[in-house]
Amino acid sequence: MEIKSNLNGEELTVELSGELNAMTAPQLSTFLAPHLENIKSLIFDFKECDFVSSAGIRVLLSSFKTLKKNQGDMRLENVGPNFKEVLEATGLDVAFGIL
Repeated sequence: MEIKSNLNGEELTVELSGELNAMTAPQLSTFLAPHLENIKSLIFDFKECDFVSSAGIRVLLSSFKTLKKNQGDMRLENVGPNFKEVLEATGLDVAFGIL
């Protein structure tokens, strides 16, 4: 997995490519850790992300909880149909906000 990011004030955009799975989720978690306390908006762009496992969803959920605690928000962009179906089945589509 490759992580590209753009920090614009208190908004962080994270573009993921490849697979977000049990092997790569810790990489994303480590990347996000220093940013989550300092931002108010987190945008994940999944345009180039081929697969998201439950480990990846746990990282997203953890990030979401941290942002909400700090009155921030998170949204997902360019979510593929299979991943979107999983998010809808779990109700996370509403919580995260999907564009």
